[in-house]
Amino acid sequence: MPGAAGPLDQFVERLHRCIATFARTHGIEQAAVEVEFPDGALVPVTAVSAEPGYGFVSLTPHVEEPDEPEELIVPIGAIRQIRLSVPEPARRGFGFSVQE
Repeated sequence: MPGAAGPLDQFVERLHRCIATFARTHGIEQAAVEVEFPDGALVPVTAVSAEPGYGFVSLTPHVEEPDEPEELIVPIGAIRQIRLSVPEPARRGFGFSVQE
């Protein structure tokens, strides 16, 4: 259940598998991944990590300026939904990389 301090490593591993399966099924190299928060904010992300744990995950948002890196550490319960899609043609270079 979102918000519970459960096995976040397993959640993130399974999420990565879902993303890889989605990309493979749709014949794309990378899927577009967006995380929605309760306030309706939709954040495109390039990575999700189970760190630091204790009910929190780290999200790496897609940034336009690579020299301005950003990372969000959020409680898992703050994630309303995770949306997978095929990147728009103008954003084909943008996507989520699953680390093997």
